[in-house]
Amino acid sequence: MGFRLRALGVVASALIWLHLVPAPGAAGGQARALRDKAYELAYNLDYAEAAATMREAAAGAPDDPSIQRGVAAVAWLDILFRRGSVLVDNYLGQVTKPSVELAKPPADLAALFRKTSDRALELAEARLRANPNDISAHYEAGAAVGLVASYTASVEGSIFGAFRAARRAYNEHEKVLELDGRRKDAGLVVGTYRYIVSTQSMPVRWIAYVIGFGGGRERGIHMIEEAAAYGSDVQSEARFALVLLYNREGRYLDALKTISELQALYPRNRLLWLEQGSTAIRARRAVEADSALTRGLARLSTDRRPRLFGEDALWHYKRGTARVLLEKRAEAEQDLRAALAGEGRDWVRGRAHAELGKLADLAGDRQKAREQYQVAVSLGEKDGDPPGVDAARRLLANGYKGR
Repeated sequence: MGFRLRALGVVASALIWLHLVPAPGAAGGQARALRDKAYELAYNLDYAEAAATMREAAAGAPDDPSIQRGVAAVAWLDILFRRGSVLVDNYLGQVTKPSVELAKPPADLAALFRKTSDRALELAEARLRANPNDISAHYEAGAAVGLVASYTASVEGSIFGAFRAARRAYNEHEKVLELDGRRKDAGLVVGTYRYIVSTQSMPVRWIAYVIGFGGGRERGIHMIEEAAAYGSDVQSEARFALVLLYNREGRYLDALKTISELQALYPRNRLLWLEQGSTAIRARRAVEADSALTRGLARLSTDRRPRLFGEDALWHYKRGTARVLLEKRAEAEQDLRAALAGEGRDWVRGRAHAELGKLADLAGDRQKAREQYQVAVSLGEKDGDPPGVDAARRLLANGYKGR
């Protein structure tokens, strides 16, 4: 099981936004404008409108692989959103297994994904047969199989199937860079996989090298940064990728700067304010976290669009955590109790109990604090949250004395 989980890190952690990647110049005229509009809607969490717009684009350009892939990508993101698996927290290694059985994807969305991703690859491969050095076709083939790799791992849980597709995605985009080194957009996929491989244990890295992946932590990050600075349609993708990688690397100020850029581009994406607050907490910038989460909760209160599974609990747990850091005890407890009141993942509930334990410690009630930490350990173990369990055990032994 340990290898399986580490393998999942190679493929499924390949960044939840990664494959919304249109190839420059792939579609023309009205179809391309509709495709680009669909991506903007998806970045703003308007999935229904994004899906309808992408289908309209596909009707106008049925033989364009980038648009067929776009239909598949929006369907995949919709599935992940419904499962609550689109946040940085889901890809920092905190949660290794769910405490609840995740529902199968809606049959219509799953069928749509398979149909259009297969069609995107067929179209790209036809172009490659006609011209093996067609740079755009290599790009599209790599993007299509990369999307399938992430779907296979994140939705279907098939690790080996995902590896096969991921390897081809990597190879196709390396070919793009070989044919034209100016195509920094292709560095997004190559750099991401290089980074992920570099974070694995030596046995997993060795296997990855044998089957064709390259490594290099700094090189991978640099390639993604170049994609983020490159004037192409993948700049936003690279920025979303960097939010995750900067958080993983402890480069929180860089992550906050990138989140700010994305907020300006996609103001309807309320989850960016949740990410800002979460990142600020990791950076121990509690005032900024409290402010960002309060603004985000105000947006949430008037947003009638669908929510992540347990989204309300996440917002209140995060703000409660920020307010524990600030020792706003009454406000923190109110938020943490709200986090426990509704539906949510057990790792969130466990961490909320740990924060309540901190409040009890601050109030001098060691017995109550220990009870809360014990609950946190139990819920964290149930939901596969080793860092949360370790933190709760340290608090159980040593208590919390504040900042």
